[in-house]
Amino acid sequence: MADMASFREAVAAWAAGGPGDAARELATQLSVRTAVLLEGPSDAAAVSALAASRDRNLESEGVCVLPMGGAMNVGRYTRLLGPPGLSLRLTGLCDEAERRYYARALERAGAAQQGIFVCAADLEDELIRALGVTRVEELVRAEGDLRALQTFLRQPAQRGRTSQQQLRRFLGTKKGRKIRYGRVLVEALAPDHIPAPLDGLLTSL
Repeated sequence: MADMASFREAVAAWAAGGPGDAARELATQLSVRTAVLLEGPSDAAAVSALAASRDRNLESEGVCVLPMGGAMNVGRYTRLLGPPGLSLRLTGLCDEAERRYYARALERAGAAQQGIFVCAADLEDELIRALGVTRVEELVRAEGDLRALQTFLRQPAQRGRTSQQQLRRFLGTKKGRKIRYGRVLVEALAPDHIPAPLDGLLTSL
């Protein structure tokens, strides 16, 4: 049975150089209208968690949350999914350092520029600032990662960094950790403390 996961897989295969027939067919079958372009699966986990907290079923709304496997792939994805390809509405999140890549890719694809929401450093940084260091440390303890965090903080490379910078780096030190905390941190947020880029993205869908 066709679902949005099948569409994501078809788009990834297309972006890797395969044929686009499957993606086109699934886009029609699933009535896909919007592609949310994200750098990776941790961003997708955060977006999905926020949507669930607001009782939004993005798939049923024709919205595909699409990790691209790195920000440098944005040009390829905008060509396939934007006006030159499937003519979907394009939106998403990016880091401030990557804003120019997204802007250039959207311009070349003839897509609207205002649909991309920008995080200051990255989404993890936005979430840590929204929750505060103490609350994030509580969540790390609740997730059973306190010992790993303490070991990480003893590394010489962490000296001189702020607690927020240390936590941000810690989340990326083990495969799968950023994905898990993308969900955990969003679920811990109060409704009035959602980072502006993430809130703006979901509100726009």
